[in-house]
Amino acid sequence: MNNNKVLDVKGLNCPMPLVKTKKALNELQSGEVLEVIATDKGAKADLTAWAKSTGNEMVDMKEENNVFTFYIKKG
Repeated sequence: MNNNKVLDVKGLNCPMPLVKTKKALNELQSGEVLEVIATDKGAKADLTAWAKSTGNEMVDMKEENNVFTFYIKKG
């Protein structure tokens, strides 16, 4: 998947993945995609709910070896 920016928040626990994702997404233009790489299991629910509630779109999510990769399109 094409992305405009990659954010690595591996090793960070809630709420830092969400805080850093919000900041990184603010730097993008509408329609651009942020790739977020996280290890916090809570990020799966947090980022999905946050994206939906803020008008952004969770385009895709993958999990491999306890590493989550999220693709969030800025609304």
